[in-house]
Amino acid sequence: MNQEKKEVTILMPCLNESGTIKVCIERAKKLLKEHNIDGEIIISDNGSTDGSQTIAEKAGARVLDCPIKGYGAALQYGIEQAKGKFILMGDSDDSYHFDEAFPMIEMLRNKFDLCMGSRLKGDIKPGAMPLLNRYVGTPFITFMGKLLFKTEQSDFNCGLRAFKKDKILQLNLVTAGMEYASEMIIKAKLSGLKVSELPINFYKDGRGRAPHMQRWRDGWRHLRFLLLHAPGYLFMLPGALLFFTGLIILLLLLRGSFKIRGVEFDVHTMLTAAFMVIIGVQTFFMGIYAKLYVYTRGILPYSKRIIAILAKLSLEKLLVAAIILAILGMAGFLSAFWTWYKVDFKALDYAVTMRTIIPSLTLIAMAILFVFNGFMLSLLFLKTKYAGIMFE
Repeated sequence: MNQEKKEVTILMPCLNESGTIKVCIERAKKLLKEHNIDGEIIISDNGSTDGSQTIAEKAGARVLDCPIKGYGAALQYGIEQAKGKFILMGDSDDSYHFDEAFPMIEMLRNKFDLCMGSRLKGDIKPGAMPLLNRYVGTPFITFMGKLLFKTEQSDFNCGLRAFKKDKILQLNLVTAGMEYASEMIIKAKLSGLKVSELPINFYKDGRGRAPHMQRWRDGWRHLRFLLLHAPGYLFMLPGALLFFTGLIILLLLLRGSFKIRGVEFDVHTMLTAAFMVIIGVQTFFMGIYAKLYVYTRGILPYSKRIIAILAKLSLEKLLVAAIILAILGMAGFLSAFWTWYKVDFKALDYAVTMRTIIPSLTLIAMAILFVFNGFMLSLLFLKTKYAGIMFE
């Protein structure tokens, strides 16, 4: 195989784009010729059955047969096979005009690692983007990216991008579907890559059929990916909120019922608060497991600070905490039992006894959770080596 290096590879994923693939290649060739760029054009085909491969080869592109289905898989396969130092990627439906993308290549020459196109800051031609995608879907996914990962891009889903091949390969991108676009931005941010953004023109695609993208399915896959890669927001923050909210309510109700604007809160509310505390504790532990998973599997760049904190959650410390909680809980429970015994096991005033039993059982439940989660964490830490840190 010819390993001759190029400056730029123009990469297009393709699945049955016979109606537009030729014009896309012509635009790519125009870009290379007008700006005297030493480059190549790659079509990463994903199983076309309409002759797109033959058309692309005749137009002068190098065609790759990607063995794995999916938008992300086709792009990753093309990136791995590319000869270019820089890669300009875009769809092969003529919605992006490659001959207008030279400023993005210049951004890479000016020391940026990734240059994102922005349709929302550029010119969206009539009929190019459905209104729901333009004003709801894309802005929402972009907002979630900014909220969860502090990204600065204005268009998370834009498919026209230029980047340095070696930098993107270092990100270890793994998704095969449309969420590949989100994964690239997230990992680029977390890895500290230099990212820029330029407004672009977005044209109505030239295909004579429905697009491959399915709005709700692919939108959900993007959102799901964002949430799964932010365990702090998905698990730990809700867990902490549930725990502290429930704890505050429990403490307030220990002294007796109270009213707020005529609404009375009593032991029924205390029972709900206890439920919140227990669910909050377990949800927080799930967040710890998720953090360890994404770090040890290399899904996200690790945080030495967070790993150091998690490493301090030893089984022994959690067992000591569990013993203390269990003693306090059993003391309260036995106190309530003694009260029952003194009246010969007859009916009690539930509003009084439940005020003792509920927090006592909550402490016992927390003790049990600490024990089993302590063993689970110890199992995950056992001989797990990641980034030079050994958990034992």
